[in-house]
Amino acid sequence: MKTTKIIYWISTILLSLIFLYSAQMYFFNTEMVKGYFEALSYPSYIVIPLAIIKVLGVIMILWRKSNWLTEWAYAGFFFDLILATAAHQNAGHAIGLSVAGIPILLVSYFLGKRVRSNNLNTPSLG
Repeated sequence: MKTTKIIYWISTILLSLIFLYSAQMYFFNTEMVKGYFEALSYPSYIVIPLAIIKVLGVIMILWRKSNWLTEWAYAGFFFDLILATAAHQNAGHAIGLSVAGIPILLVSYFLGKRVRSNNLNTPSLG
């Protein structure tokens, strides 16, 4: 179980770093990102709200106090990674980070379920 927890936390931290990196790009290079969105015929007004949602998603995944919100955060991240991969591919950009994020997300999600269920079934020593 200890190895599972370590792999879970490594994958979850990597996933969080990917999305925090993406959010900071949206916050600090807003005009550049808006240009990319417009070139792909996406509405540019969603750049900042999307960055805020990414930060909130990271908070929910690390906090894990609400199963419902954690599930939605993972679902949102999954769709974001799939759509980002498609958008980068169509734009002719490198797709490495978005493609690498998908297996990292899956590992974090499924191991998180296992770690959480084992923690709920383990009697406390106190």
